[in-house]
Amino acid sequence: MFEPIMTTIGDNLYSVSTRLQQACARAGRDPSGVGLLAVSKTFDADAVRQAWHAGQRAFGENYVQEGVAKIEALASAGDCPGLEWHCIGPLQSNKTRPVAEHFDWVHSVDRLKVAERLSAQRPPGLAPLQVCLQVNVDGGANKAGVTPAELPALAEAVVRLPGLRLRGLMCIPEPEPDFEDQRAVFLQARVLFDDLRARGFDLDTLSMGMSDDLEAAVAAGSTLVRVGRAIFGHRERKPGPAGPTDVATAAGA
Repeated sequence: MFEPIMTTIGDNLYSVSTRLQQACARAGRDPSGVGLLAVSKTFDADAVRQAWHAGQRAFGENYVQEGVAKIEALASAGDCPGLEWHCIGPLQSNKTRPVAEHFDWVHSVDRLKVAERLSAQRPPGLAPLQVCLQVNVDGGANKAGVTPAELPALAEAVVRLPGLRLRGLMCIPEPEPDFEDQRAVFLQARVLFDDLRARGFDLDTLSMGMSDDLEAAVAAGSTLVRVGRAIFGHRERKPGPAGPTDVATAAGA
C-alpha cells in the first residue's frame, strides 16, 4: 500500500509562489508587483514559524483575539523577526483598540466610525496603520464592504485621519467557478481603484484573490493575494473563544 505524500508548509508556499509567477507571466505582469499574504487564521504560532522559515513574512488574521495572542506569542519568543501582521476580517468598533495596537495593516475598513477609532487608538510610537477600504463589488447582501457609490466619500474622510495611511482597496466577491466570471468581478474592483487614483488618491494596493481564484485576480490587476488553505491546508476547527464580532467571512481562503 502506498503511503500518502505529505507536503510541508514550505512546499505549499513554493507551489503558491509558482502559481503566482505563472499567473503573472500569462497576464504580462512583473511578479514583483504581486505580494503574497499567508492567511494563518485558526493555525497556531508554530505554523507561522514554519512559514517564516520558508521565507514568508506577511500574515493575515481574521479573528482579532486569536491574532493578537499569536502576535504576542511570536514577539515574546523573538525567533521570527520581521513579521508583518494584517487584520483581514470584518471589524466592529468595539474591536478596534487591539487591532490599532498590534497590527500593521487593516484590509476591512468599510465605515468611517471604525476608521476614526483606529486612528484615535493607534499608539503614537508606532508607524501609521496601513489601511485598505473593503468594497462590496458584487452587491452580495451578506457581504461586508462599502458600496461603490459610497466609496469616494469614505476615501476622502479616511485619508485625512492621523495615524492611518490609506493604501488601497480589498474585496471578497462571491465564489465563481469560471475564470472569466472571476476576472470580471475583480475588474470591477480594479475600475474603482483606478478611479480613486485618477481623483488624486495615492494608492498602491489592490487586495484580492484567494486560493481558488488568485489567477483571475492577478489577471485583473491584484497587487496582493490572500492565501490560506493552499498554504496551511484545510481548517479543521473554529476559534474557541471568539465572540460574534470576531466571526469573519473567508477573507483569505
